[in-house]
Amino acid sequence: MIQVITVEREYGSQGAAFAHHLAERLGWKLIDSCLIEDVARKAGVTTDLVKRCDERVDPWFYRFNKAIWFGSLERLPGDPDVFDSERMAEFSRSYLAEQAAQGHCVVVGRGAACTLSKAPGAFHIFVYASMARKIRFIQEQFPDRAKDAEREIIATDRRRSEYIRRYHQREWDDRKLYHLMLNSCMGMEAMVEAALAAAGLNAAAKQVSAVG
Repeated sequence: MIQVITVEREYGSQGAAFAHHLAERLGWKLIDSCLIEDVARKAGVTTDLVKRCDERVDPWFYRFNKAIWFGSLERLPGDPDVFDSERMAEFSRSYLAEQAAQGHCVVVGRGAACTLSKAPGAFHIFVYASMARKIRFIQEQFPDRAKDAEREIIATDRRRSEYIRRYHQREWDDRKLYHLMLNSCMGMEAMVEAALAAAGLNAAAKQVSAVG
């Protein structure tokens, strides 16, 4: 029985919105912004710092200087007193493992498909869309960023890909990581229905709707 669904997404494909609708249909917990808040609390740092490190890789010069600095103090990279992208990745993996053990959750990004690749009852989805549709979405939702929409999309997807490659040694859009790949051009309702059917959760969703 599927207990966890992970949703990886191209920027502008509305993958996060899809995850929200899917969680709502199932009556499951949505793991997205709450991860930021929980990690900040556990690490004892601000949510702004956690957001800056979320799904990112530290710059090469930072990693280089960090290795030299910690090495000179006989301390290893990944020092628990320093919160950076590497520490964020560690906290995220731990948090996702905890949530998966509890079940009934939909996870947005954070390499969850890799972290939970062998977790029993986990179903992995990748959401994509045409560049034209993604640009239109950015222009409609964020008019002030409309001019650089395509550049922002490419840069964000490249950053997410780099994150997966560094911390999980996998390719972000590798179809072998996912059970289902959805083109969001099909529409939100069709995506949700396709996901529920593929994961065998139609009955669970109907039961939640009946209770609601």
